[in-house]
Amino acid sequence: MIKKRYVILTSLFMAGAILLILSSCNTVSVRRESKEQAAFLDDLKERTFMFFWDRADKVTFQTDDRYPTPRFTSIASTGFGLTAYIIGIENGYINREEGASRVLSTLSWLWSSEQGDAADGVTGYHGLYYHFLEYGTGERYKNVELSTVDTGLLMAGILSCQSYFDRENEAEARIRELADSLYLRVEWDWAMNGQEWMSMGWHPESGFIEAKWEGYNEAMILVVLGLGSPTHPIHDSSWVSWSKGYEWDDFYGYEHVNFSPLFGHQYSHMYIDFREMQDDYMKGKKMDYFENSRRATLANRAYCKDNPRGFPNYGPDEWGLTACDGPGYAEQVYQGDTVVFRAYAARGASSRHIIDDGTIAPTAAGGSIPFAPEQCIRALMHMKDTYGDKLYQEYGFKDAYNMAFMKEDGTRGWFDLDYIGIDQGAILLQVENYQSELVWDLMKKNKYIINGLQKAGFTGGWLNQAGQQTHETGS
Repeated sequence: MIKKRYVILTSLFMAGAILLILSSCNTVSVRRESKEQAAFLDDLKERTFMFFWDRADKVTFQTDDRYPTPRFTSIASTGFGLTAYIIGIENGYINREEGASRVLSTLSWLWSSEQGDAADGVTGYHGLYYHFLEYGTGERYKNVELSTVDTGLLMAGILSCQSYFDRENEAEARIRELADSLYLRVEWDWAMNGQEWMSMGWHPESGFIEAKWEGYNEAMILVVLGLGSPTHPIHDSSWVSWSKGYEWDDFYGYEHVNFSPLFGHQYSHMYIDFREMQDDYMKGKKMDYFENSRRATLANRAYCKDNPRGFPNYGPDEWGLTACDGPGYAEQVYQGDTVVFRAYAARGASSRHIIDDGTIAPTAAGGSIPFAPEQCIRALMHMKDTYGDKLYQEYGFKDAYNMAFMKEDGTRGWFDLDYIGIDQGAILLQVENYQSELVWDLMKKNKYIINGLQKAGFTGGWLNQAGQQTHETGS
């Protein structure tokens, strides 16, 4: 009897252990940071928030693409900024009325700004917006494209405000109304240009850009938004078409859908919690996109730790290749090898290709904190402690640095002068998601996001419950 009872208890214990392992493998790791680490994250979050609060154009309320070098505003940065204001409210950096006022001003300007097919004097066309906008007027900057993915990131920020500002007062009711109108106005179907994949953009001078959004990259959320639209939806097969271009491979011991710069594994995850939900592709791999980003993060770190080009500072606590600024175009010999240093470029490492000139971007680790918190937080603290105010200043981390680049005076070491809005956004939103899941939880309430994910074929995780609630309420 005792033996039988022992076997039963052992079986129950093993079953419970297996369930525990399965339930934890695709979740944000339990927060175990020290007091020092927690204080660092809080300081980083507040400093990074202040970039968005301070660096909005006083006329159009659109967010700087970069600072302190003045160039133009960025619609993607504005999308991240709109979500940043929510984070500011929830953390007590600003009050709710201040945040609502800034959001309302931003959305009101976007709604009333000029749309049309002219080459200048306009902000957007068919509900989409130009990638960069002029200060003061908000008109198209030079000859930049009408950007589909940047409009998508802007709309993600707008929908986060629609979900958050839910009180019955005049300002918040107007925010919800404007958010709805802005999203419903976007003609995602027009941007498909009659093709299987959405075009990356459009120019009034030459029409649609030939390059299309296909295969795994930062545009996952763009496809979800296009599918979820009740006014201008893209065709139902768009997600299947999107996933045709996936490249599954092993890189440094981590099998995953490869994409070289880490931002491609971060941007959609800033808004959508992909844990434990799957499309048909991920069902076949018995994992999910959150786990995919975790593996991509650790593979990026493993490559830098291996350091095949022998850069002076790479290691287990100093890594991170993604799109960022660089020291500028130059060819220099480093340890007997010619290195082509770049300015702004999509650096990265995967089985697809490697672009590595020794430039590390803190946003690579910062935007991946929910996926691998122990490794990412340790790397960020190491960078801050090692380089001090050369890298970490008023608004947190400057965009990038390179310790292999030789300056004119013969010394090595380049540090960026600028912060870049989209990279600031990845850090801020992902620190908040790691700490509270705030942004993820907001988007779980948004009917357009839910509809888009369901039309893409996702099931499981929080989506099953959200879909059931949406069906029951009829919304």
